[in-house]
Amino acid sequence: MIKQREVLVYGDRRLRERAEDVADPAECADLIARMRRVMEEHEGAGLAANQIGDARRVIVWNITESSGALINPVLTPGGEEEAGPEGCLSVPGMAGEVVRATQVTAEGLDENGARVTIRAEGMLARVLQHEVDHLDGVLFVDRVTRGTLKPVPLNQVVGI
Repeated sequence: MIKQREVLVYGDRRLRERAEDVADPAECADLIARMRRVMEEHEGAGLAANQIGDARRVIVWNITESSGALINPVLTPGGEEEAGPEGCLSVPGMAGEVVRATQVTAEGLDENGARVTIRAEGMLARVLQHEVDHLDGVLFVDRVTRGTLKPVPLNQVVGI
């Protein structure tokens, strides 16, 4: 029996749909736990709920300087822009340069339903932008700088 892949991959129409706002954050506990498990198993830096087939506006991340979850995130970009390498668990085996804001302010609810504001820069700013793009049905390949998208070995972790 073939095990079904938990992370949806490029071509699945659900990745192109805008996720829906969460009405009751208390209903997201199991989803957030599952998202963290899947993200860790696949060695990703972040994950959006729709990448595992759940159409709610929820993201998680885990990078060196920060980890967390955000429900109904709204981003306000700031600072300058810079190109940086990105890959994606939903586009395995590919990476490319994507221009993103160097700083963002993220507002939403934490996993306990409390309103939070996160001011992020560097890698965290990039991850938050990448994951919120997923919630809007946008993939990194839609933003990749022309001529930089290239295959990478599947065992090389490039997923945000």
